[in-house]
Amino acid sequence: MRILPAPIQDLIGALERLPGIGPKSASRLAFFILRSPQEMVDQLVSALEKIKSSTGTCSLCYHITLAGQELCEVCADPTRKDGTICVVEDAMDVLALERTGGFMGRYHVLQGVLSPIEGVGPDDLTVRPLLERVRSGEAREIILATNPSMEGDATALYLRQQLLPLGVRVTRLARGLPAGGDLEYADAHTLLRALSGRQDMS
Repeated sequence: MRILPAPIQDLIGALERLPGIGPKSASRLAFFILRSPQEMVDQLVSALEKIKSSTGTCSLCYHITLAGQELCEVCADPTRKDGTICVVEDAMDVLALERTGGFMGRYHVLQGVLSPIEGVGPDDLTVRPLLERVRSGEAREIILATNPSMEGDATALYLRQQLLPLGVRVTRLARGLPAGGDLEYADAHTLLRALSGRQDMS
């Protein structure tokens, strides 16, 4: 027996399929949209319709760009340093690093990580184009910025094995304690990473 009309149930069901959205959050969002002015709903519908047709992928780094635009904003920026390429899992990671304002090199978006369980291998990622960029002599250092997960570590290890024979410096993002964090609340894995990545203060 349906308590709510089918259109609302359908919207809740669609919202539940989004990452991080459970049944309660989906219901809240659905009722918020239902109560919103028609103008706001129209804007949301328009944005959703355009997101696929109006976006594309950078032909060099595979970051998101406008449809029909060959290079993304970073690759088209002549002030960026060509000697360093930061390899990330997806476009969200590019945004996170750009917010720091501390990296002025280039990026390469893998569009995922290696996951044998899910059937994702090197050919399913943008590994080959990355190796081609390195062979072209564009970069002197590759920063592996995959997430500190089992899949992220496995992907970083695989990339390291592929990149080192090409004569390029391969580095990995440091890991450790967050700023303002307390030792007593840190897990053992984080503490071990912090110990192994300790810096000389002399």
